[in-house]
Amino acid sequence: MFSIVLPGRPCLTDIQNISANQFAFSFPAAPHFSHIVVFMLPGNTLPNGTAAGVFLQLPGDQQFSFLGGLANEKQSAIFKVNLPEASSNGVVNIGISVEPVTSIEQQMLQLRNQQQANSTGLVKAKPSTKVLAQRIIQNAFNFLSGFSGNAGGTEVVPLKSFQDWWTKFERRIENDPSFLERAES
Repeated sequence: MFSIVLPGRPCLTDIQNISANQFAFSFPAAPHFSHIVVFMLPGNTLPNGTAAGVFLQLPGDQQFSFLGGLANEKQSAIFKVNLPEASSNGVVNIGISVEPVTSIEQQMLQLRNQQQANSTGLVKAKPSTKVLAQRIIQNAFNFLSGFSGNAGGTEVVPLKSFQDWWTKFERRIENDPSFLERAES
């Protein structure tokens, strides 16, 4: 009835029936992903008066978090996920629960209120452009300092080392777009 796509991975169709109205998918957290697409398979509809709640359980967590919902009028959704680096060795679980529309609407309202509260400054703000630039430069300096040499009394770094850093830096950005937002010790 449902399927999941993680960008760069094959479509997941191995759904587990937990009960008549609850379904689950389990998949490894690695390789890193930042979005999950959940959709109803063609030809499937939900019973009248119901919607499907989509829930996420990260590795090591006991609780599922509500991501959003699907309905006959909205048969697919893309959810942004912030997967902590510490979770990369575990299994992610997606739960789908077919419930009365009013229940899903209430959970959607709670989610919107929570997101709105987070956007009004009740959570840690993202670092400024200056701080991000400083973190990029610090990352480059730390990497390149291991390749410095001495040429005629002047400290030099081979251009190839800079190219290697850039390649590594771009790959890290692709795998973990928010790594610069976290202060590193």
